[in-house]
Amino acid sequence: MSDRTPAGRFLDAAIDLLHRVRDEEADSVAAAGALLADTVSGGGRLFAFGAGHSSLAAQDVVYRAGGLALMNLLAVPGAVGVDVMPATLGSALERVDGLAGAVLDSSPARAGDALVIVSLSGRNALPVEMAVKARALGLKVIGVTSVAYATETTSRHASGTYLKDHCDLVLDSKIAVGDAELTLDNVPAPFAPASTVVTTALLQAVMATAAATLADRGIEPPLLRSGNVDGGHEWNGRIMERYADRIFYRR
Repeated sequence: MSDRTPAGRFLDAAIDLLHRVRDEEADSVAAAGALLADTVSGGGRLFAFGAGHSSLAAQDVVYRAGGLALMNLLAVPGAVGVDVMPATLGSALERVDGLAGAVLDSSPARAGDALVIVSLSGRNALPVEMAVKARALGLKVIGVTSVAYATETTSRHASGTYLKDHCDLVLDSKIAVGDAELTLDNVPAPFAPASTVVTTALLQAVMATAAATLADRGIEPPLLRSGNVDGGHEWNGRIMERYADRIFYRR
């Protein structure tokens, strides 16, 4: 359905992208869900990282009603969303060499854990270094990125590589370079980004797969419930107590 208004065109574009990732990334989503399930069942911890607006998708799977309680945000100060002033500082930090290594070295992440790295372009130093360093430490890395950037842009990492080159698994968001779905003759720049919609849905598909995979193995998935339903806080309290050694957003 589309009324061909800008709103209708944008929603159609987002729906088309969701259909594409559903159909074209099905095997990768299944593999990523299994990797997270393996990590949980093996006693490992789960982490998610994203810089700038890519952090929104990472944050959406942390401390989330209906989500896995073991997913922790790996935060880089100044690079989480647009929480710094000026906001452009966050973009500058994504290009700083050495920052990811320092953050990982001071984090609780260790061998046997899994890290989801979200970076639309996958070209900046921060996500590339994060993947390289994490794998060197023995973590499994799932990258969520637009693979198109690797053929249409230049890398900003000293190695000339992209996030996709340093992951155990890659999920391709299919977002076009520039992240803008609409154009109009009287608007001088493309507009209406869809990366957050698509990337968030893609990650939630992975979380759903991980939970169902654990259940299929006879393991109760450590899920959180909404605190806005009766009994939700009590349920979450039990989950957090049971997995206290693998949950870090309460400390």
